Amino acid sequence: MPPWTPPRPTLALATALLVVSVPVLGACSRNSEGDVRDAAKSFLDAWAGGDTAAAARATTDPDAATALLEQTATDLPDAVLSTELGSVTVDGGTATVGWTATWDLAAAPEWSYESTLRLAEGDEEWQVVAEPALVHPELGEGQHLELTRRLPDRAAITDATGVPLFTPTEVVNVGIDRAQVTDLATLAAGLSAATGVAADEIVADVEAAPEGQFVPVITLRRPDFEAIRAQVFDLPGAVFPTDTRLLAPTPRFAVALLGRVGAATAEVIEESEDDGSPRYVAGDQLGLSGLQRVFQEQLTGTPGFTVSVVSTDEGTADTGVEIGGVEPAPGEPLRTPLVPALQNAADAAVAGQQLPTHLVVVRPGSGEILAVSSNEVADASNALGGQFPPGSAMKTITATALLSAGAVTPGTPVPCPGTTTVDGREFENQDQFDLGTVPFTEAFAQSCNTTFIQQALELPDGALAEAAGAYGVGADWKLPVGIFSGSVPADSTGTTKAANAIGQGEVLMSPAQLALVAAGIASGTPAAPVEVDGADPAGPAPAGPGQPVLDSLRPLMRQVVVSGTASDLADRGDVFGKTGTAEYGSNTPPDSHGWFMGYQLAGPQGDIAFAVLVEGGQSSSAAVAVTDAFLGGL
Repeated sequence: MPPWTPPRPTLALATALLVVSVPVLGACSRNSEGDVRDAAKSFLDAWAGGDTAAAARATTDPDAATALLEQTATDLPDAVLSTELGSVTVDGGTATVGWTATWDLAAAPEWSYESTLRLAEGDEEWQVVAEPALVHPELGEGQHLELTRRLPDRAAITDATGVPLFTPTEVVNVGIDRAQVTDLATLAAGLSAATGVAADEIVADVEAAPEGQFVPVITLRRPDFEAIRAQVFDLPGAVFPTDTRLLAPTPRFAVALLGRVGAATAEVIEESEDDGSPRYVAGDQLGLSGLQRVFQEQLTGTPGFTVSVVSTDEGTADTGVEIGGVEPAPGEPLRTPLVPALQNAADAAVAGQQLPTHLVVVRPGSGEILAVSSNEVADASNALGGQFPPGSAMKTITATALLSAGAVTPGTPVPCPGTTTVDGREFENQDQFDLGTVPFTEAFAQSCNTTFIQQALELPDGALAEAAGAYGVGADWKLPVGIFSGSVPADSTGTTKAANAIGQGEVLMSPAQLALVAAGIASGTPAAPVEVDGADPAGPAPAGPGQPVLDSLRPLMRQVVVSGTASDLADRGDVFGKTGTAEYGSNTPPDSHGWFMGYQLAGPQGDIAFAVLVEGGQSSSAAVAVTDAFLGGL
């Protein structure tokens, strides 16, 4: 009898066994937490990566999800999403996944919240349920998010006593409403005549502007607008909406240092030209300059925001429910050493000159910049950063070199001929005046070029540069708003060395640096310049020439005022100084800048040092006149 063998399964039995086994295997795989987590991660990664289509395909309703995600991108413009997965719960054919959303909002702090995704088991994989709550747990049907940025008040830039220098000021925006224009050429000509804005620029701006858009021409303070009101008010098409902006006391108030405030400074968030949505405007796009620009981030602080759930029906009166937000953080004030009384007096003094004029005031001993003034026709940046030959104002430094070397004393007799020749080049005094042999004090007071050339040629080639360096000339100042520290070459010889001794040749100086030189002489302790109180030092304090040299130099500068080239200042108190006439250009005879640098002791504003430059003033008398007006204004 053959051995027993089990029967082979029939085809029906094999099929039945296979049918039974498949759902068991599928249930073990598709209901696992890992699959649910992978599906949620796939959706969130696509959404955070900006692939809306891929994210929508991972949901139960791609069309609805696409609309929802695109609406969210509109609601949170330029925001970047990052996500973090949390716990997973699976219950049969449904699941939930906790996650954390963090939105990096444009021009606002981050916004984070905890949320939950619902997932449903699909035919082939888990899918995220396409519902508003996948964006935020409190978002429902017929609703969307609304982001509102909130700005803190701009912090103040203050004077030396902590009083804000920029205050809310009414302005008038002179502009054009295209719908009211009857004759554009005539309108542009009338506005140009009153404001100084070129008529062709006005026409071009109007023609390029969309229908219904206000076309700005110029923004004026209320008093300035009132001065031209009669010329512009009745021009068809001209309109004059008012506004309030943070402005300095006057348009020219320390503008080289403080800078100007752009039109949108008080509204760092402005309307986008594309869709009207808010957008951030960086400091360099606001027309800011000077300290306003350098310290923009400190002054503006950090914007805040609110996010609300609002109805998609624009006709509803629903104000929304706030679901998130951060309070704005105010900026920090910035204190300067500016003294308004000095600044106002300086502004009034330079305004009396028709030529470009600058005046910088420094506190002896501290280097604090107390006033920086330029008149309307001047490039204000030249007050701090201009590079000009200083002319005979350089003789304070040349005298420092001579006194330091022991070459002269105030009483040393020195020749002052009308002319002197160096390597075939003739140098002369103004109008070739000839004093004969006089004490060095007299040669300094009368600004005798020939004396200084003859004496300086006997000095070592680097002596002038060394004397200048003792006052900080040539220093690499590290400042928020740059100051040109001057340039006095150490290797000049022959005629160039001769010219350098009288502030011509290769010597250059800014009004600010020359005021710092005067401050160093006044105090005996030259200092690095200070533009912002409490800031890091601009550099090491210059060494100074030493007390014996200063004791000899100061009487020389006093004599300039008592009986020399600045005698018009003799009644302005205890004033010391040096005049300068600096030739430049290729005209015959050459044009000249006018300088005066010096200091006043125990005046109405205490000890002050200053430098005045009248560009193209032709002689120092123009600068002396500005100095006289300035001191008189105190």
